[in-house]
Parts: sequence; C-alpha cells; structure tokens
Amino acid sequence: MPEIAMQTKPIPVPAPGTVARWHLDPPFSFRHVLIFVMVAAVLVLTGHRTEMDRMVSMTVQAAGNLFGLTDESQVVRGLSRVASSMWPPAVGESEEVSRLPGLDRDNLPAFSRIEVQERVQQRMNPDTLALEPHVERTEVLVQPLGYVWTVFVKMIETLEIALWGTILAVLLSAPLAYFAARNYSPNQATYTAARGFISLLRSAPELIVALFLVLAYGFGPIAGVLALGLHAAGFLGKFYAEDIENADRKPQEALEAIGAGKLKTLWYGVVPQVLPQYIAYTAYILDRNLRMATVIGLVGAGGIGQELKGRFDMFQYGHVMTILIAIFLFVFVLDQLSARVRAKLI
Repeated sequence: MPEIAMQTKPIPVPAPGTVARWHLDPPFSFRHVLIFVMVAAVLVLTGHRTEMDRMVSMTVQAAGNLFGLTDESQVVRGLSRVASSMWPPAVGESEEVSRLPGLDRDNLPAFSRIEVQERVQQRMNPDTLALEPHVERTEVLVQPLGYVWTVFVKMIETLEIALWGTILAVLLSAPLAYFAARNYSPNQATYTAARGFISLLRSAPELIVALFLVLAYGFGPIAGVLALGLHAAGFLGKFYAEDIENADRKPQEALEAIGAGKLKTLWYGVVPQVLPQYIAYTAYILDRNLRMATVIGLVGAGGIGQELKGRFDMFQYGHVMTILIAIFLFVFVLDQLSARVRAKLI
C-alpha cells in the first residue's frame, strides 16, 4: 500500500541577524474609554435618581453602628424594632368561646382546652362618676399549636397552587415551544405568532395578571393558578424552544434519512438531548411559583399570602414571623426534593 506523503508547511524562521520586533495592540482604544465614560455617567445619573448614594451612606452608617463607630443609625433602629416585634414567633392561638357557636365542648380539637381568663377594665361608676376597676371573665378556647396548624394548611394550599400553576405552564409551553422553534415550526407565520404569544405571556407580571383574574374568577386559588401558569408558560416556552433549536443535528438527520417525520424526529432525536434541561427548568419554575404564590395571595389569589397580609395589617408580627419561617422551610424542602428527582432522572 503506497504511503501517502503528508504535506506540511515549514515554520517561518527569521533570517540570521534579523531583529524580531514584536508588537501588540493596546487592550483598549479611545473608543472603549469613551464608551466607559458614557456608561459611568449614565450609572451616576440613574444611581442618584434611585438614591443609591443615600443607600450606600446609610449602609455604611449602619455598619459603623454595629461596630461601635457611630452612635445612631436609622437602618439598625428600624430593623431592631421589627426584629424585636417579630420574636418569638406565634405558635398557638386562642378564641373566645362566645365567638364559636358550633363548638362541641365534649369534642374539642386535639391538644385544645377551655380556660377562663380575667380582664380588668376601667368603668365609670354612675353614682360617683369615678373610674373603677371591673373584672370581666371570659371563656377562651386555647390551642397550643393552633396557629402552626393554620399556617401549615395555608402552605399546603399555596403548594397546590404552585403545583397546578406549573402543570398548566408545562401543558401550554409544550405546543408553544414546537411552533416557536425555527427548525420545526411549519412556516414563518406560525413561528412569529408563537414567539409573539410567548413574549406576551412573559411581559405581564403575575401580580398584575392576578389582579384582573380575581375580578373575573373571584377571590380564591383559581386566579392564583391561572396567573402563575400563564406567566410561567412564557418562560418555559422560550427556554424549551431555544433548546430544540440548539439540539445536536446529527441524530435528527439520521432519523430524517430513514424517513421519520417531524414528530418522531423530535421525540427520538431531540427530547433525549433536552430532557435534563427541561427537568431543571420545570423544577426552577415550580420553586419560583411557590414563592410567587405567597405574593399573589396579597391580592386575594389564595394561599398563605392572604394570611400574611391580614396579620401584617393588624401588626401581628409574631404571626408574620411564623409565616416567613414556614415559607423558608417549604422552599428548602422543595429544593432538596427537586434536586433528588433531577439526579435520578438524568
């Protein structure tokens, strides 16, 4: 078998006695300096309008107060006042028996008891026109873990809203991703329409969408599920479509060569490549929906948000602290579970 000669080019070598003069262009030019100055000017202007300079000053003052360098700090004073009012977290709750008409004294909730509490009130004596102490006794149903149970039930409702919002988002985004992928969309019109609809879903924040849906469906979880699902469908549709476009073309070309249609090519040539990313995207949207479900509840879309707003408006910061702890625990547990599921599926 004849040997094939390899064609190689010789490495250029300077002639003997030649002085090599190396030259590197400067890392930046006058144009770069001009752009940097313009960007810095815009940041200084917008930073002053958004009070970034005041924020830095107050933060430095707060740090100095913590280390004993300054005597007073509005930030430290405000945070200390809020922290002191939020601790300890509320665990139990009590309600006057007279406000519970359907209460069965022989079948009280678990760990509950009825107590008689005394309250001293100042009342005017009609004869002497003087204020005199008056003891008022009321029966109260005390539930040592009552508020923890209330928050748990509300968090389960919030989790259900986030879960169904994610399911709705996946169901909407799957067909949108197909038509929004340039290499699978039937024509330019369907591609443009799908991309435009995805942008429309992403452009409206969940809170604004929930406000209108509450007017349409009333207070409750329906508005929350729809608001989360529609907004998240815009994100998932965009991510899904971009992964379809960026998938390796070789498996798809092999399937097309043996006569596979678009759907079969997508299912067998694209989905195995993009499935790990799809799982990661969906898990992130579920985690985000759980956090956003607490926010849209502030406008009456169900979940723990309604409870949070009510307690905050009544300045019951101990109850607010309990709610915040519950939100953190649920988000942490959900993150651990999604990480384990993703590790098993990938």
